[in-house]
Amino acid sequence: MRSKKNRGVSLVELMVVISIGFTMAAVSVMALMPMFQENHLDQAYDTTISVLRTYRNLAISQGNRYIITFPAGNQSIQVQLWGYNQSTGVSQAPTLAYTYPLPIDIKFAVQTGFPAATPDSFGSATQAIWTANACTITQSGNPCIVFYPDGSAQDDAGNPGNYNNSLIYITRPSAPNIYSSRAVSVWGATGRIRGWRVYKEGGVNTWVQQ
Repeated sequence: MRSKKNRGVSLVELMVVISIGFTMAAVSVMALMPMFQENHLDQAYDTTISVLRTYRNLAISQGNRYIITFPAGNQSIQVQLWGYNQSTGVSQAPTLAYTYPLPIDIKFAVQTGFPAATPDSFGSATQAIWTANACTITQSGNPCIVFYPDGSAQDDAGNPGNYNNSLIYITRPSAPNIYSSRAVSVWGATGRIRGWRVYKEGGVNTWVQQ
């Protein structure tokens, strides 16, 4: 007769162990999901602010103009080089430099509950991407930000164009609340770029600079 310590594992016991393992894995994933989603929003915010600052700096250091646009769907940032022949005064056709996608669950969008008092008092709480002036020459009336060699943010009305204050909202539309949402503002005259996050302060939703 075999001793108990030499007995093998039965199929039922193995299935029980596997079921417990799957249950623990599912619980772990559910517990970590909010953190993954928060990381996606942080990633989208970091990408947006990094792209704006990088190409503003390149415009200054290279003496070039860069057009920042937001293609249909509001889930990516597109950068175009807009050359200018100083000897002839003629602008070259914009050429695509790079496209930066956002995580699939993140968009440039607005949500109910966004404070009416907007970051830097730009735009409104109802427009995902707002610029003081639309770009009519290169972007057919859509919003864009053109960084110039002096560091300013302008439209595409000329060389130079008009200073173009801008406001961009970044959010996860399926989020249960708005308190992980971010915003980025760009001051036209200087090209200053600021990041913001919405908090509830004294019972009132407020944009706070990061």
